[in-house]
Amino acid sequence: MNGPAVLAPRARLWPALGAVYRAQLSRARVARIPLLFVATFQSLGIMILMRGVVDGGAEARAVVAGSSVLVVAFVALNLLAQYFGQLRASGGLDHYATLPVPAASVVLGAAAAYASFTVPGVLVTAVAGSVLFQLPLGGLWVLVAVIPLAGAALAGLGAALGLLAPRPELATLCGQLGMSAALLLGVLPAGGMPLVVQWVRDLLPSTYGVEAFARTFEARPDWGAVLLDLGVCAAVGVLSLALATRAYRWAATR
Repeated sequence: MNGPAVLAPRARLWPALGAVYRAQLSRARVARIPLLFVATFQSLGIMILMRGVVDGGAEARAVVAGSSVLVVAFVALNLLAQYFGQLRASGGLDHYATLPVPAASVVLGAAAAYASFTVPGVLVTAVAGSVLFQLPLGGLWVLVAVIPLAGAALAGLGAALGLLAPRPELATLCGQLGMSAALLLGVLPAGGMPLVVQWVRDLLPSTYGVEAFARTFEARPDWGAVLLDLGVCAAVGVLSLALATRAYRWAATR
């Protein structure tokens, strides 16, 4: 007599992550590109408005850096919160839960796909803002680190909000509030904010990506401080993605 069938081995993390990333990238390409244009035009409009009240200096650096990272917040935080909220409400998590893939690959693959859409918008915003405020373009290469690190931190937060929200409407609301916080606390110069608001700003994951990018516009950038900001952003990204993974496991087993 034949014995029980042997199940296939569980998929490893990185191959599963790559498969989820390609699937999410293909799925979201048509639906998300128009929203990426909206995010880019929003940031460009904010910089044009701020150009009338900001002449240069630290305020101009903060506006350009904050507007650039705002594109990441719109897509990686806001849209990802809506996506996971709708996925949980529609029962789509049941499909992923039946696949023999690690939970981290689902969260990381979706987060990486959504963050990838932010690259063109961030580059366009950063270049246009630098020209508009007459800032040097030599430090734009730091976006190679800022985009993935800030994207990971905000995408993990967005995924966690979408998975933990009891209803998709609340997930959308949380994503909108998070993006509004990134707008108000990231674009506006920190020097004129009340102390309590500055403390809240320090808790926002995107703040450290904004600070790292803004420092590169200085005549003599403090690269040690840039690396420190990027390191904090990376640590927050690891924590937020770990939180999103736990939230996925919790939501998929309820």
